[in-house]
Amino acid sequence: MANWVPLWLHKLGSPPIFYRFAGVVRPWALALAILAALAALYGGLVLAPADYQQGDAYRIIFIHVPSAWMSLFIYGAMAVAAFVGLVWRIKIAEVVAMESAPIGAAFTFITLVTGSLWGKPMWGTWWTWDARLTSELVLLFLYLGVIGLYHSFEDRRQGARAASFLALIGIVNVPIVHFSVNWWNTLHQGSTVRILGPSHIEMSMLWPLLTMMLATKLYYIASLFARVRADLIATESGKDWVRAIALAENGDRP
Repeated sequence: MANWVPLWLHKLGSPPIFYRFAGVVRPWALALAILAALAALYGGLVLAPADYQQGDAYRIIFIHVPSAWMSLFIYGAMAVAAFVGLVWRIKIAEVVAMESAPIGAAFTFITLVTGSLWGKPMWGTWWTWDARLTSELVLLFLYLGVIGLYHSFEDRRQGARAASFLALIGIVNVPIVHFSVNWWNTLHQGSTVRILGPSHIEMSMLWPLLTMMLATKLYYIASLFARVRADLIATESGKDWVRAIALAENGDRP
């Protein structure tokens, strides 16, 4: 068993094997993500009661909170993949890191927009230089920095390595975002959902929130695998396995 796991991971690092693996997993992940998102939206927007203080305005949390979680989760995954790519020079790890950045940036942008939409009726302003909001904005700039640095090099692998260093440097901001409400006096409310210990939220509100969290993670997998497959086809276009795929797909064409 101890020898099998590294061998399996080593094989998965092969572009043609990962391409086929991602092609099998992606449609299942996307289908499950859609089903989970629909269930979460129905539970959060229809079944869950209105909040006794915020009324129906609180329902934006079913988009805002899972997006905020994903903005941090994806950055962590990107940093791990960047580290693996830098240390062991595994091409798939570099591709995973770089293709994670646009998805993470999208979730971070959604977090900031939905937070502003919630903040206007709750705080009376669209934006304030609150510790949580400011550190989340810095997270978006880090994502954009990784994307920009990656695409500033003609050699994609060289660009990926440079951007990977930036991703690793920026990982210090992730705990700042997460713990900002505890470290500073902030307008942003503290955590109500806890993995360890009881959550301070009604079960009728909690299960749609957790279901949406599952949906966003499944969507990340589906989106990431689609982006990685497209990247591999572009960068490996001269390889025999890519030509074999092209011939197989066009084999019945005149």
